[in-house]
Amino acid sequence: MMRYAIRPLLLGAALLLATAAGDPATETEHVVQEGETLSGIANRAGVEAVAIAVANGLAEPYSVQAGQKLTIPRQRTHTVKAGETGYGIARRYGVPFQMIAIANGLDDSGTVKLGQKLIIPAMVTPPARTQATPTEPYFRRPHDGTILLGYAVRADGKGHDGIDIAANPLDMVRAAASGSVIGISHHDPRMGRMVTLDHGNGWRTVYGHLARITVKMGDVVKTGERIGLAGHSGDAKRTELHFGIQHNRKPVDPATRLPR
Repeated sequence: MMRYAIRPLLLGAALLLATAAGDPATETEHVVQEGETLSGIANRAGVEAVAIAVANGLAEPYSVQAGQKLTIPRQRTHTVKAGETGYGIARRYGVPFQMIAIANGLDDSGTVKLGQKLIIPAMVTPPARTQATPTEPYFRRPHDGTILLGYAVRADGKGHDGIDIAANPLDMVRAAASGSVIGISHHDPRMGRMVTLDHGNGWRTVYGHLARITVKMGDVVKTGERIGLAGHSGDAKRTELHFGIQHNRKPVDPATRLPR
């Protein structure tokens, strides 16, 4: 008796699972299952794969992952009447002609035939792509001169904490990345006239041996903007630019951060 009572329960559970999974022919949202592909989902839904890709902001090769929730853009059909064109039909439904052309294999001329049945893809706004804020700035060279002396910091933190770049007197020195001026020195024993820029997330750049400083404390500068003129202040024996990069107040080899 118990065995017969269990059967209806199992049948009911199966029906509940089928309902939860959604009817492929009518569902407007689909959670990707293990082993499913976009083309397989599209075939079962009766919707063009490219329409699903567009609706969900997928890029080629249109890969999907288990657990991913997809919007299924349900589509309508339209039977072409006398005098209608593909572009006119697109305007009527508020759908870009390109989407109708892709769904129906039409060319760019917009030519359609009387009585032709067209698929009208549903317009779905693709999900907004959030652009990640970079945690590391992109550095450019502050001057294009030859590197005279490279980075050489020992384990104890002592040594040459940047690079020295050859320059002509009063050459422009430019910000290696956008940032704000947080340090200005006119009489540093080693660097002479020096500017320090803060780029956020612990990143800073230092520019030394300047002949002239052309920014003020608190100024906000953009990448490539002039911050000073090259010179030989401090302990420099010739006109050169000392350039340093720091992360969390520790020196970083500029060669690992600058474009080659």
